[in-house]
Order: sequence, then C-alpha cells, then structure tokens
Amino acid sequence: MAAAEATVATTTLLSPGYKRSGKANGKGNGVKVATTKKTGGHHADGGISQGKASFMKWTLDDVVYVAKYHRIPCFFAAGLLFFIYVEYTLRMVPDSSPPYDLGFIVTRSFHRALASWPELNSILAALNTVFVGMQSVYIIGTWLVEGRPRATISALFMFTCRGILGYSTQLPLPQEFVGSGMDFPVGNVSFFLFFSGHVAGSVIASLDMRRMQRWELAWLFDTLNVLQAVRLLGTRGHYTIDLAVGVGAGILFDSLAGKYIESRKKPALA
Repeated sequence: MAAAEATVATTTLLSPGYKRSGKANGKGNGVKVATTKKTGGHHADGGISQGKASFMKWTLDDVVYVAKYHRIPCFFAAGLLFFIYVEYTLRMVPDSSPPYDLGFIVTRSFHRALASWPELNSILAALNTVFVGMQSVYIIGTWLVEGRPRATISALFMFTCRGILGYSTQLPLPQEFVGSGMDFPVGNVSFFLFFSGHVAGSVIASLDMRRMQRWELAWLFDTLNVLQAVRLLGTRGHYTIDLAVGVGAGILFDSLAGKYIESRKKPALA
C-alpha cells in the first residue's frame, strides 16, 4: 500500500504562521491543529525544503504571539541570556573560602537558633527521622502490601545512584554543621552526600500517591518535604544544590522505574 502523498496533521507550537484563533479549541487559548501536506518525505509548505530556516519566515505577529501564549519558554530563554551574562562576569569563590550557598544565607537566623538550642535541634531531628520512616514504610508498603513495585524500584535506583555520586565526588561537610543523635542516620554521623536522599525519597512517595489519587496524603508529604528541606539547610546538613537535585532525582528515578516495569511486561498472548 504505497502512497506518494500523505496528508498529516501536525500541532504547531512555536512555528511561524501559528496564528491566534481564540476559538480553535473552545477555550480561547489559541491552540490550533494545522494540516500540512507531505510529499516524498518533504513538507509541501516550504520550510527547509525551500532552503530557508523556519524562524526566517517569522513576522512581528508571530513574535507577539509566542511572547503572549508561550510565556514559560520565553521566561527560560530570558534566563538563559541572563545566566550567560552571569557566567562571564561572576567572580568564583576563592579556594580559601567556604562554598557560597544562598540557602545558607536565607536560613542564617534559623541556623543560629539550632546551634544555640540543642534541644530544639534534637526535637526537629527526631521529627524528621519519623518523616523518613513514613517515607520508607509507604514506599516498601506499595510493594509488599499493594503489589505495586514501582516506588520501591525507584528508591533502589535512587539510593544506589546517590551512593555512587556521593562517593565519586566528596564535598566537604560545612564547618557549621549542627548534628543530633536523633537524626537519620542515627548516631550524630554525617548524612552529607550528593544529593539529598531525604528529599528524593519524599518526591518518590508523593508521585506514587498522586498516581493513586491520594491527593491529601501527597500534599501532606510535599509540605513536610519543604519543612524538611528548610531544616536540612538550617543544620547545614545539605547544600541547596543537593536539595534541588534531590527533587529532580525523585522525578527521574520514578520515571525510570516506570519504564523498567513496562519493559518487563510480557506481551499478551493472542
């Protein structure tokens, strides 16, 4: 069944000619499905086949449209330009100075309170350890009780990767670290590794709760995760980048665990 010509529907987002319709999908957001003709592997509407780059066909209306309806990509494009400037003008921290961490600066008052009030530090550490236990019970329970191994596999992926990265590049523990015997790992030992397993584990649990539509529990875990992150910064137990990457790691390994489970499913017998 050969066809020299095939008409394909393509959803254009940042392409020239993607005009504002206002009624295209009934919601007034300008989303439109454009139909282009494809002949012999080349689009019949021109573009690269005519030797002209797509953006060269943009009009002022296209630019205004993108700025109005695609604000998030525009925001990140502005961020790219800004940080290119920062990269070429920023003076790096001298090797004789401690690392610069904006999260440490923001939590400076909280850190002083924890350092001067050991009882408060131990209480918060104990509460945080309880939260870590809640994460562990939920993640393992999804496998042992509910028969859904995705969150457990995700946690296995995540903690193994964290151990490899943390051992491969060992950053110094901040000199202002405020430890507690009630913290996890228990025993007032350093839990400083890149990235934050506390945060990543919380994200893995929260994502599973959302898949199961346990919305209230998911929001509770997200709130406790934010409070946990503030405490980790206040104790100087993690740098800000550890917490940020912990969020990304939780999302990444949850996705990888999902792909792994899908890959292991046997095709249904006909």
